[in-house]
Amino acid sequence: MYEFSVWAPDAKKVAVQVDGERLPMEQAEHGWWRLAVQSAGHGTNYGFLLNEDPKVYPDPRSGWQPDGVHGLSRIYDASRFQWKHDDFRALPLSEAIIYELHIGTFTQEGTFDAAIAKLDYLRDLGVTHVEILPVAAFEGERGWGYDGVSLYAPHMVYGGPEALQRLVDACHERGLAAMLDVVYNHFGPAGNYAPQFGPYMDPKHSTPWSSAINLEDAGSTGVRKFLIDNALHWLRDYHFDGLRLDAVHSLVDRSALHFLEQMRRAIDQLGEHTGHHYVLVAESDANDPRLVTPIDGSGLGMDAQWSDDFHHALFAVLTGERTGYYADFGSIAQLAKALQCVFVYDGQYSEFRGRVQGRPVVGQPADRFLGYIQNHDQIGNRAFGERISHVAGFKKSKIAAAIVLTAPFVPMLFEGEEFAASTPFQYFTDFSDEALRKAVSEGRQQEHAPEGVYWKDVPDPADPVTMERSKLRWEELKLPDHAEMLEWYRGLIRLRKERTELRDTNLGNVHVSFDQEQQWLRLVRGLTTVLCNFSVDEQSFEMLGQKTLLLGSDKAIALTEHAVALPGESVAIVAAA
Repeated sequence: MYEFSVWAPDAKKVAVQVDGERLPMEQAEHGWWRLAVQSAGHGTNYGFLLNEDPKVYPDPRSGWQPDGVHGLSRIYDASRFQWKHDDFRALPLSEAIIYELHIGTFTQEGTFDAAIAKLDYLRDLGVTHVEILPVAAFEGERGWGYDGVSLYAPHMVYGGPEALQRLVDACHERGLAAMLDVVYNHFGPAGNYAPQFGPYMDPKHSTPWSSAINLEDAGSTGVRKFLIDNALHWLRDYHFDGLRLDAVHSLVDRSALHFLEQMRRAIDQLGEHTGHHYVLVAESDANDPRLVTPIDGSGLGMDAQWSDDFHHALFAVLTGERTGYYADFGSIAQLAKALQCVFVYDGQYSEFRGRVQGRPVVGQPADRFLGYIQNHDQIGNRAFGERISHVAGFKKSKIAAAIVLTAPFVPMLFEGEEFAASTPFQYFTDFSDEALRKAVSEGRQQEHAPEGVYWKDVPDPADPVTMERSKLRWEELKLPDHAEMLEWYRGLIRLRKERTELRDTNLGNVHVSFDQEQQWLRLVRGLTTVLCNFSVDEQSFEMLGQKTLLLGSDKAIALTEHAVALPGESVAIVAAA
């Protein structure tokens, strides 16, 4: 027996179609409709009918959409899966090294099961957490995942629900934590049937992608429950160790109890039951440390957030780019500030934004912030999806990696970064509606036209080749340059794990000096010193006393009694005796 339930507060009558038979449902409290069906269970196909509408709609809470987001739902009993590694506990973020990946491009097959075959590689690389881009079902076969519409159902092209459970269990088998990227600020533009059931959308507010989700208006109690139950679903039924919350600055919520705080409290209750601490990492461009301030300190209780200012400051120094948001960056002084203070804009006027941005980080540990030089957005939102190695070159990419992995923040890598993958990561979609396909393709072209890119050269998101060229080529690991970069990353990761000062989360213990004109930066973290020469000319760094070269990006780096000599565009990590 299975009890069907659906939230449809405005409906006058609701029926459920079970294996072709239409059965009227009973109205319950607060807009819910319910009906227990003796013959239904795991594998039963079903859908809902609303009022006099003859269309059969998929369940907004469907855990299985075997025929895609437009098809019937199917009951998935997640408790049937036999977990083999239930005793796994993730390392804390202070010890973490996160690896972000997209299931569709991480392997040629683009499936959950194919990703399992690469987990030994990730373990040997030294990462501790695998962060998977959104897998909630979306229309078509190709997409980044941020256009999800059936938020409880793993995308079938990737392998569906049981395959995702296998992937998470396989991560735990290898000592890897598994995190999932989730999107609660908007629904995708195709296949979103939730508004047919209730006031899921708030037309008075908008995001860059669609109308905002209703978190504060009439009916928002049911919408908030839908989203929070979704978060609990991934943690409880799929055993994820944490969630990454997409673009929380686009959540419109002026309620006395903010949605994020409500989610934090609900997830903590689950953790009390399971004995886990589930990590919540938010993406935000607001530069507001209240996001990661604990609830008892009047914050929103997120464990950490992405730190774009650190990325922008480092990227602008390495590449010289000054378009878009990079117009606010470019000096080594800003990179130094990011390393010591997290936010570059913590109350300053931003020319790019045309207003004052941010507030200072005070009293927060560094492991509340993620640092990176590459992620899906910073690569994929470029016209051609170029990686740092494509833009800055091989030598400066080594410098970037050294700074990311010796900075006080939680380091995050993006798939293929560690071996300087030649493949880009471009924006791709697969919408069936021709008008929508055209609008997305033309919008992408227009978005990048101001950058001086000829619009016809911008890869078409709807072209299958765009995704195909974004898939990693694992055979590159056998080639000299790619093998060299991989060994560099492995060495940096080993060093971070070996040197306790590199995992010190006290920002007061981070010391930076620099010279803008000479183009160098010195980062001191306890007994470990990171010397960065951004210029093309050789430079000598005075460093008295006995010292050991722990890692160097160039064979020509030389230590003398009083100094360390670095050739152009190189980095040395030195330990003082």
